[in-house]
Amino acid sequence: MKFTDGYWMYRKGLAALHPRDISDVVATDSGLEIYAPTQRINARGDALNCPQLTVSFSSPLEGVIGVTIEHFQGALDPNPRFELQDAHPAVNVAVNETHATLTSGALTASVSLSGDWTVDFTGDGKLLTSSVPRSVGFITDDAGRAFVHEQLTLGVGTNVYGLGERFGAFVKNGQSVDVWNEDGGTSSDLAYKNVPFFLTNSGYGVFVNHPERVSFEIGSEVVSRAQFSVEGQKLQYFVIYGPSPKEILRRYTELTGRPSRIPAWSYGLWLSTSFTTDYDEDTVMSFIDGMAERNLPLSVFHFDCHWMRAFHWSDFVWDPATFPDPEGMLRRLHERGLKVCVWINPYIAQRSHLFREGRELGYLVQRADGSVWQWDLWQAGMALVDFTNPDAVLWYQDKLRTLLGQGVDSFKTDFGERIPTDVVWHDGSNPQRMHNYYTQLYNEAVFQLLEKELGVGEAVLFARSATTGGQKLPVHWGGDCESTFAAMSESLRGGLSLASSGFAFWSHDIGGFEGTPEPEMFKRWIAFGLLSSHSRLHGSNSYRVPWLVDEESVDVLRHFTELKMHLMPYLAGAAEEAYSSGTPVMRPMFLEFPADQGCAHLDRQYMLGSSLLVAPVLEAGGEHSFYLPEGTWTHLESGDTLEGPRWHSRSFSVMEAPVFVRPGTILPLGSVSNRPDYDWAANVEFSAFAVEEGHRSRVEVPSPDGSSTTYEVTAAEGGVSAVVVR
Repeated sequence: MKFTDGYWMYRKGLAALHPRDISDVVATDSGLEIYAPTQRINARGDALNCPQLTVSFSSPLEGVIGVTIEHFQGALDPNPRFELQDAHPAVNVAVNETHATLTSGALTASVSLSGDWTVDFTGDGKLLTSSVPRSVGFITDDAGRAFVHEQLTLGVGTNVYGLGERFGAFVKNGQSVDVWNEDGGTSSDLAYKNVPFFLTNSGYGVFVNHPERVSFEIGSEVVSRAQFSVEGQKLQYFVIYGPSPKEILRRYTELTGRPSRIPAWSYGLWLSTSFTTDYDEDTVMSFIDGMAERNLPLSVFHFDCHWMRAFHWSDFVWDPATFPDPEGMLRRLHERGLKVCVWINPYIAQRSHLFREGRELGYLVQRADGSVWQWDLWQAGMALVDFTNPDAVLWYQDKLRTLLGQGVDSFKTDFGERIPTDVVWHDGSNPQRMHNYYTQLYNEAVFQLLEKELGVGEAVLFARSATTGGQKLPVHWGGDCESTFAAMSESLRGGLSLASSGFAFWSHDIGGFEGTPEPEMFKRWIAFGLLSSHSRLHGSNSYRVPWLVDEESVDVLRHFTELKMHLMPYLAGAAEEAYSSGTPVMRPMFLEFPADQGCAHLDRQYMLGSSLLVAPVLEAGGEHSFYLPEGTWTHLESGDTLEGPRWHSRSFSVMEAPVFVRPGTILPLGSVSNRPDYDWAANVEFSAFAVEEGHRSRVEVPSPDGSSTTYEVTAAEGGVSAVVVR
């Protein structure tokens, strides 16, 4: 939200207060409290009729400093709140005549006690960012609303990334972003997954600890500052030190949560019925038979919305007209070696028998007068499950447990963004704060059920909406995109932005959701999709089986699916890094090469794990430009080498993809090409890329059961040798 009219003036109807002096400093072993009057105090009488802001400094984790800015401290602090880790690290607090400082690890906040308001954040002694005069503001308007904002300086060359899955420009400088979950597709400034956290290439990130709407002005209101604001009397944010982008994400995901383990089978190819298409068991089996007849590896079959009866979504009852024997059908799918996913959402249509049940039990969100909140958007007369009610959570989970008993293995947790604010929640949660946070409760309810019924490590979602903490509940997909090259590129930007926000696993609809893909675009999207952490064929009003596009699409799908299956030892290693440190499997280039200025703005290519550079072909014709960082890079399949750092232009057929192996890589390749859930260490092969002869390194290959095997690999003339050491 913008408050100013240019640099000097405030917009009509707004009044602003800023810290102008410091009246007192209270230091404890764990923090600092700064009392900051909003005018100069030169005499006793100046303290009268003078509002004062309280700015507190603390540290939940080493290398992380929290700042809380408050006007009135008597305001309510309602639910919900993000679940944060607080390790109570040892901090150093010091006050002298000129400064008050709090140091946590290598990060220091230094408050100037004389002159204009200034707080410097330094990492290892280097200035990262500052809060300067007029950065902290308490704003009121003519309607009686109040806002608190902070502005942190942006250094020359500082880029800002993240703020959730955003489909516009990858670097957020110059943008106004409201963190507010909405169902807006992938072609606008709206987003399904809003995260009030940004990452910079200058050694720090910032997390704003508010689940409600947070408005960011990233070099847009004041072009040299990143501003964030919330409505109310209080603003809390955390400065997170790196110094590297990976270290920032490590600390951020330690604070807000690391991803849960997911099953090996989820890395395989998912095939969907699509959305508005006609289908029944015969249609489903024809797809599966068609995949088998063409030797196309398939791991998961997904039933989209119409597995239930129209006007009954969601009642979790199979449509008897199209699926008269769901248990038998699911058993037959399992006999084919497939896992099964079904579409659900948290909305209960009035026609559903669950509406009456939920209304009578008080499990549906209500209005202030006690009536059930309803509207006709999406489903006629639909209501919303109140996940703040523990009994409603158990009720909802019990309905899903019936599906698990029938043979369902996973759920696509769609929607969760259209959450009203004119309602009353069971636990008294603030409706504004619940709007974004609802998705967390919804996905937690489903994920925790899967873990309880199937076991830890066997739960996996296909979720659309998210906020901070959502990274703990993988996997997420990119939402409703068009079937165009432009939509393919915007989907990639969304995925890279989400990865910059701490999400390790991500997918998208291969071929696009809306419309029917042209053959060449579909084939290019296949390569992109199978070189993502998770891979799904899905559409809206047309099927996504490749032979309905053209026969060459069949060959392309087979090739890249088999390639991904061979890459499983490597991808599983990247997943282990995500579990342990929060580093995403699909990584923006700057995350892996922070010192290479050529990578700072790249949003049409990415690193898959630490060693594979993927540059999807995003336009017709196959002529493609991509950037390689320093060193000798090797095309994964052809073995051709190219030098960096520089841009290259090459032509690629649809059976090729620009996938280059990082210099110095020892790449483990699996022995199975038709499924992801095999013993990755059995008969594993290692390939060396731009490695000097005689070089030795240790490579750890995980196993689906959670164990691992460590090999000592030696590069020799003509190949490599590997010996198990653990």
